[in-house]
Amino acid sequence: MAPTSWFGIELSYLYGTLLDGIVRQTRCSHRARDILHDALVRYATAASASHIETPHLYLRRIVGSALADHYRLERRYIALPEEDSDTALVRQGEARVPSPEEIADMRQRLAQLQAVLEALPPKCREVFWLLRIEGMSHEEISTRLSISRKTVEGHVARALVRLVALRRHIGTEHG
Repeated sequence: MAPTSWFGIELSYLYGTLLDGIVRQTRCSHRARDILHDALVRYATAASASHIETPHLYLRRIVGSALADHYRLERRYIALPEEDSDTALVRQGEARVPSPEEIADMRQRLAQLQAVLEALPPKCREVFWLLRIEGMSHEEISTRLSISRKTVEGHVARALVRLVALRRHIGTEHG
């Protein structure tokens, strides 16, 4: 039987009430899922280190913080005029060519990402691939793989925890 809670949080609350609230605030279901998953990684880190008396309330505060971080980061980026963007260069047939250093950095990052994905358990890796690469919903994945939706959510959370750890590791190397 699939678990109904994760670190003291009801999964129906996570992917029902809480996610719906984030979608209303961001107006984007993809962005809302990213924010929720970032918050879940933060929560898992804190929950494994200490006992949390009111997990739902604590997670809600983490989501608020993740939303604030998201909006703060979003404000840092300014859209470039169309003629200065890489897409305009591509449309004109003059694609920007990355430097050898950029290519080497991209290859290294891709190799690290591939190593993390390959280290995931096979079912976890398959669930993550179907969700993030093929764009399937949790329900579609559940049906396709004959597993419960809660199991799908657990696999996604596990994959995201490992990917966030990789991102932190890369950030310390390049920061």
